[in-house]
Amino acid sequence: MAVAPAPVLSLAAAAGGGSLLFRQLFDADTGTFTYLLADVASHRGVLIDSVFEQHHRDLSLIRELGVDLVASIDTHAHADHVTGSWLMHEATGCAIGLAAAVGADNVTQPLQHGDRVHFGGRLLEVRSTPGHTDGCISFVLDDQSMAFSGDALLVRGCGRCDFQQGNAHTLWASITQQLFTLPDSCLLYPGHDYTGRTVTSVAEEKAYNARMGGNATERDFVGHMEAMKLPHPHRIAEALPGNMRSGKPHQAKASPADWAPLQRSYAGLPELPPAWVADHRQQLTVLDVRSTEEVEGPDGRVTGSLLIPLPELEGRTAEIPDDRPVVVVCHSGSRSALATQQLLKAGLPRVANLHGGLSRWSAEGYPLQGVPEA
Repeated sequence: MAVAPAPVLSLAAAAGGGSLLFRQLFDADTGTFTYLLADVASHRGVLIDSVFEQHHRDLSLIRELGVDLVASIDTHAHADHVTGSWLMHEATGCAIGLAAAVGADNVTQPLQHGDRVHFGGRLLEVRSTPGHTDGCISFVLDDQSMAFSGDALLVRGCGRCDFQQGNAHTLWASITQQLFTLPDSCLLYPGHDYTGRTVTSVAEEKAYNARMGGNATERDFVGHMEAMKLPHPHRIAEALPGNMRSGKPHQAKASPADWAPLQRSYAGLPELPPAWVADHRQQLTVLDVRSTEEVEGPDGRVTGSLLIPLPELEGRTAEIPDDRPVVVVCHSGSRSALATQQLLKAGLPRVANLHGGLSRWSAEGYPLQGVPEA
C-alpha cells in the first residue's frame, strides 16, 4: 500500500544535525530575492524578504519541505514591493521581524544591532547597515559563511541613498565596517538583482565593486552616489505604506478559490487532500483520467466518478458538468496534475488535483469500488 512521501526535511534529518537547508527564490516583477533557511535537524526555519504576491509560492515550498517557520524577517521597509510577512504570520503563526528603527505596525520581533534570530540549532546575527534607508539591517549566518545584505550591498553595486533618510556617508560606514569585515570567503546574497546575478562574496565586492571596491575612498563613493539621478521606484506609493503595516492588507480580499481549502503546490497546482474530498464527495465531480483498463482493474475507482482518459480529455471537456467543482484523480496524482492544468486553461474555474492520487486515498482508508477484498 503506497503512502504519501514524507516532507524532504524529515527525510534529510536522519543525516545528522547542523545541516542547513537553503533556497533562493525570485520575483521577476520587482527583481527581488527571497531566502528560505532551515535547520535540518529541528525543521525550524526563517524567511527573508518575502514578496506579498509570492505568498502562495513561498508557503507551498515551506509546507512541502516540512519547515516549521519561526520568523518572516525583512532587511528594511522596501520601496519597490510589499512584504508578505503578515500573510505568512497569519498562515503559520511565525514572528514578523523588522528593524525597530522602522517603527512599522504589526511587528512582533523588533530587531536591533547585535540581536540574534534563532531557528533550531542555527541563528542569524543582526547587523545594523543603514544608509540606503535608516532602518536597513543585514543578517549574518552563525558561521559567517553567508550574509544577507538586503539593499545595502548589491552585486557590484549598492542601494541608492536619495530617499527614506538615506545617506551615502552612512552607507559607506555600514558596508566597510559591518559587511567588509566579514571573512573574504563569506557569500553575500543581495535583496535585488536585475541582470541574473544571484550571489557574490566579500572578496569580490572589495575588489570589483565599482562604487566602493578596489582603491575607492569614501570621497569617491559619496561623489558617485550623489551624482546618480534615478527615478523613484514605480510602486513606492503603494509599497511604503504597505510595509509600514508589515504587509497587512487594508481589508481581506475574497479568494476566487473560496469553494474549497485549496493548497497550491510549489509548482503552482491547486490541490485538495483526500479527507476533504471524501467529506464533500456529493458536492463534487470526481474526474478519473486513467485508462479504462486501469479503472476496471484491481486498483478500483471512486464510486460515482466520471471516466475520461487523459489522451481524450481535450476533446471531451464538454462532458464535464459545469454546476459543481471538479476534483481530478489518477493513480499517483501525476497524470491528474496535467489534466488539472488543461482544465484550468480551458476556463473551468473550480478545479483541483487530488493530492497523492488514489494511492494516497486508499492509504488513508477511503473506499474504492472494485477493489478485491483481502
